[in-house]
Amino acid sequence: MSIIEKSISEIHNLIINKEVTVSEIVAESYKQIEATDDRVKAFLNLNTENATLRAKQLDKELLDVEDLPILTGIPSGIKDNICTKGMPTTCASKMLENYVPPYSATVMERLHAAGAVPVGKVNMDEFAMGSSTESSAFQITRNPWSLDHVPGGSSGGAVASVAAGQVVFSLGTDTGGSIRQPASYCGVVGLKPTYGLVSRYGAVAFASSLDQIGPIARNVADAAEVLQAIAGNDEMDSTSANVTIPNYKDALTGDVKGLKIAVAKEYLGEGTDPKVRELIKAAIKQFTSLGAEIEEVSLPHTEYALSAYYLISTGEASSNLARFDGIKYGMRADGAKDLLDLYVKTRSQGFGDEVKRRIMIGTYALSSGYYDAYYLKAQKVRTLVRQDFDNVFAKYDIIIGPTTPTTAFKIGAQIDNPLTMYLNDICTIPVNLAGLPAISIPCGFVNGLPAGLQIIGKVFDESTVLRAAYAYEQATEFHKQRPAL
Repeated sequence: MSIIEKSISEIHNLIINKEVTVSEIVAESYKQIEATDDRVKAFLNLNTENATLRAKQLDKELLDVEDLPILTGIPSGIKDNICTKGMPTTCASKMLENYVPPYSATVMERLHAAGAVPVGKVNMDEFAMGSSTESSAFQITRNPWSLDHVPGGSSGGAVASVAAGQVVFSLGTDTGGSIRQPASYCGVVGLKPTYGLVSRYGAVAFASSLDQIGPIARNVADAAEVLQAIAGNDEMDSTSANVTIPNYKDALTGDVKGLKIAVAKEYLGEGTDPKVRELIKAAIKQFTSLGAEIEEVSLPHTEYALSAYYLISTGEASSNLARFDGIKYGMRADGAKDLLDLYVKTRSQGFGDEVKRRIMIGTYALSSGYYDAYYLKAQKVRTLVRQDFDNVFAKYDIIIGPTTPTTAFKIGAQIDNPLTMYLNDICTIPVNLAGLPAISIPCGFVNGLPAGLQIIGKVFDESTVLRAAYAYEQATEFHKQRPAL
């Protein structure tokens, strides 16, 4: 086993006992990337020089530090829509192909303080718009379990880098399932925190009321460690919540006796692969054997969530992406006759098809005469979706179900059918509309491809979500399996 495939706590103990140096760990990460990324294509840019210097600096500091932060020396991949000072942040778009931010996102500052070492920026769907990482302007990332299948999206590069053993953890963003869906497809752990728990300052906005940064790792304990480092109030983010941050590791007891679990029947209905449904039923039996109390419930407005999400998210996207006009930053088209022509040429050349599609839908939904019929109505549906969750959580601690209705599909199979592609997020989107925390953990395989179990919790109750996820993980072996790259 490569040292990069060990858990954060195992690597931490090796460093403390001086059995390995940070420089050796970082070098091993780059060795794994070199050995596998010609096939996986997870990384867009490598931070080799800076990461190597930081590793040497940390090795010097270790001589004098007694209480070593748990993430010290841990190699990580960063989704390319999270600003990193001195490193390109392209959002996998020609529009920002040469953009290097003059500042770092708050989560990057917090990872730095915790000792983590970012080894590079990973691929994604352009501006986080997509469910397969096929809309990237630069390359198509592949699923490490089957290289002719998609890794999911939009955080496909972040998830694939973890699944391929290139990094110990990565950071992604989740707007409608963009951490959890690819985590399910690639057999790793992906956590979407409560909206406002983790600062969005420095994350390039797609849909501001839905976006959330979260960790991707190979096990629940590692995800908890990363969340501990990045969670907390930030005065630079007006939507950041000022709540007390518990010690998430304390929740990892392995005990779920008496936990009240709801199973939403809408997530196991028509459209869910029967083999995925069987894996979820097996997970339900596992929780029952661990002493949890389980009942079936209904989330009646789930069927409207997808439509509401795509009206709200595209409306916010059309507003957020208006700033990319060829004037302030990003690419500028040549040969424009006047200002309007500059706007048209720059946006036509700089944005890909999926981004253009969503901008057009969003602009239409927000336009005069249509706002009330579409955007306003979608916001009312969002309230009903949130109320469905509130009603269930008045009686239950968590909700479980499949993360995705199927396993990963083949590259190219759905790229020409946006409506079919959008249905991949049917189980994850309601969570973002309600601003809730949720995690995807491996729960088995269908024809050699991983499937994920989604655990949804109450607002700011990540501890219970992690508690349930850890108990299931410890009772199964799925998280220990690795793709044969």
